[in-house]
Amino acid sequence: MSVLARSIVRLHSGRHTPVTRIPSRSCARVAASAHGPGRVALLGRGLVFSSLSLLAVQSYRWKCKHAVVYASIKVEDVKEQADYLHGSGETEKLYQFLSPYKDSEDAELLWRLSRASRDLAQLSTTGAAEKKRLIYEALELARKALEIKESCSAAHKWYAICLSDVGDYEGIKVKIGNSYSIKDHFQRAIDLNPKDATSIHLLGLWCYTFADLPWYQVKIASALFAAPPSSSFEELIQISTAKIFFTWGKVS
Repeated sequence: MSVLARSIVRLHSGRHTPVTRIPSRSCARVAASAHGPGRVALLGRGLVFSSLSLLAVQSYRWKCKHAVVYASIKVEDVKEQADYLHGSGETEKLYQFLSPYKDSEDAELLWRLSRASRDLAQLSTTGAAEKKRLIYEALELARKALEIKESCSAAHKWYAICLSDVGDYEGIKVKIGNSYSIKDHFQRAIDLNPKDATSIHLLGLWCYTFADLPWYQVKIASALFAAPPSSSFEELIQISTAKIFFTWGKVS
């Protein structure tokens, strides 16, 4: 009778085959094979790989942190150099220096480039076509700076200045229509930086222009707009007073 047949007979007859016991020494050899040098080496390599992975993550975080710091320092250096060139009257050099940053996401760099573009447009050596291009470029740069950082006082100021310049190419209707926005941006610039003498002066100039507007220009503006831009000498006095107080504070 085969081994399989004998097993079936034993199961049906109620008899069981004795359990074969593995000698204790064999168990020891099995355990040793499970936890032997190969297993320990594999575990050691796993710990090494885990440590290296952790070290790589920490190194990556350190590099990212210091890369941000370095980028911040670099931007600050660019701003400082740009302000130095502007103060030195190096208009062309300033424009060339900042031009590579026209796609920047830093509002402080963008409004400085807007200022440089507008200043270059005002040079007597700049041709008519190039002047127009630079003025529209300056406006777009200031607009982008505001989109990135609405709370940037200088961006509001230069947007208002450039918007006024663009009016010379857009016609009287657009120029008068832009006047509302120009005043609002000058006022916003002052609200954000009450010590900005340039914005205070230009807002005062805006008020003076519309307070002293000739009657025929008032008629034209009234025909084009239901409520044309207007101002008064009282408003101008208030702005001038604010400028005087700022000047005293600056001198002292």
